Amino acid sequence: MNNRVKYPRTFHLPYSLTITDDDKRLPSDDIFNGMTVVVTEKRDGENTTVYPDGFIHARSLDRCKHPWQTWMKKYVQSWCRDIPDGWRICGENLYPCHSISYKFNDESEFFQVFGVYDDNNICLDWNTVCDTCEIIGISHVPVIYIGKYEKETILGEFKKYQENQENEVEGFVVRNASSFSYDEFSKNVGKYVRANHVQTDEHWTKNWKPNEIVNKEK
Repeated sequence: MNNRVKYPRTFHLPYSLTITDDDKRLPSDDIFNGMTVVVTEKRDGENTTVYPDGFIHARSLDRCKHPWQTWMKKYVQSWCRDIPDGWRICGENLYPCHSISYKFNDESEFFQVFGVYDDNNICLDWNTVCDTCEIIGISHVPVIYIGKYEKETILGEFKKYQENQENEVEGFVVRNASSFSYDEFSKNVGKYVRANHVQTDEHWTKNWKPNEIVNKEK
């Protein structure tokens, strides 16, 4: 397979509280009105796309050469061939610690899926994403809310979710629970980042370390 596809930029929701100079904001959240959405935790990692042949890349299509990407390339070898031909799986590489430190139960949680695209470049519905993860044996990002889009309800659910987490929570992502085309990404996905979140820059790569695995049985 030679067809590699860059993951689209996710625009901020109008009420997102931390936006950098490079970020884009949706002019309105009206696109979500009446839509059934899935709200998932925005994990602080490296956006990574995986193909059936084991090829991976970050948002940039450049070949991955960093040590945390080397770990990811090895990890996908045990399951990448279970991805249907022409499909790709997109998720967060959480092996390296960025600005938030995570503690996981085992290394399978170092990669968490947030999207699956088929051979027609369609972002598949959330139920199919979950089914795909279960069949292959990989994790997906934590779900905060599923239901009709309503800003105040989502912000309330996010606040409750934050209060129950050991780790800091960067923010959340809202996506259409149904499928949609790659070209319609910006009309179906938006993100919210909490106030005063420290944005990771290129300097983290110089002194990086893996996130921690905690054995709860000990």
